[in-house]
Amino acid sequence: MKIVFATNNEHKLREIREILGPKFDIVSLAQIGCHEDIPETGRTLEENAHQKTKYVFDHYHISCFADDTGLEVEVLGGAPGVHSARYAESTDHDSEANMAKLLREMTGQDNRKARFRTVISLIVMEGDNPFCSREYQFEGEVRGRIGTEKQGSEGFGYDPLFIPEGYDRSFAQLGEEVKNRISHRARAVRKLAEHLLNG
Repeated sequence: MKIVFATNNEHKLREIREILGPKFDIVSLAQIGCHEDIPETGRTLEENAHQKTKYVFDHYHISCFADDTGLEVEVLGGAPGVHSARYAESTDHDSEANMAKLLREMTGQDNRKARFRTVISLIVMEGDNPFCSREYQFEGEVRGRIGTEKQGSEGFGYDPLFIPEGYDRSFAQLGEEVKNRISHRARAVRKLAEHLLNG
């Protein structure tokens, strides 16, 4: 089954392809000729995921899905949340700057509870009519805590800081195989796959 994943983020593409396996042919935005930066101006993960799928569907008339992911830290009132990728307020997705800011804000905090949450928006064209579609949303989350320092070198984003419940090592230390089994994105993607396969 071929479907467009509305991203050009190579880390996300690889992770999604590994989770979904060979039953799905995951196509990137670049592969359909979309090289523009799709705006993410929503106030929630749900709004951002919807914006991306709607943009791709409206411009390319093809079934697609998009995700938005946020790290929500309890003591920070759910921040960085929807702003996770640009938490350090840089113009690019600067993981090092984002992690440095988070560690500064967590200095002296005993409550280090956090969760990663992924929302996937899927728009499916009904028949051959590009003006008739259905949208679905799927969510996955994993609870854990923020470490006091970066640990590990695998993964991306906040992986070196996030220690999932039931583990004493960060996502960056656990490796792709474990992360792809227990992560927030994996949980949301499994719901997406079940829907695509079983309707």
